Amino acid sequence: QVQLVESGGGLVQAGGSLRVSCVASGRAFSTYAMGWFRQAPGKEREFVAVIRWSTGFTYYADSVKGRFTISRDNAKNTVYLQMNSLKPEDTAVYYCAAVTRPSGSIYPTTPRLYDYWGQGTQVTVSS
Repeated sequence: QVQLVESGGGLVQAGGSLRVSCVASGRAFSTYAMGWFRQAPGKEREFVAVIRWSTGFTYYADSVKGRFTISRDNAKNTVYLQMNSLKPEDTAVYYCAAVTRPSGSIYPTTPRLYDYWGQGTQVTVSS
């Protein structure tokens, strides 16, 4: 069994910064990519960012490009999301997820392509 555990969420004022982390543990699995998604109340889960595990190449949603940075530490099986210049509309539960095999998509952005999910961490940005 594979577990993804997020941490680092919280309350921050608009314009502030926050970093969330996700640690993968459990049985060994190959990782094709890891991504971050978010879901606000009453809205669908949306893609935020993804990182290809072997190359470190990244891809972002337009709404966060230039403000958020995804990175990974292979040795620690950890993926990070550094969030700067936060806006109230960034308020959501943030989920990390893992893709274990190539899906035909260079940068998986669709939730159904992901094999494992964390439980989520709340990020609230006050105005």
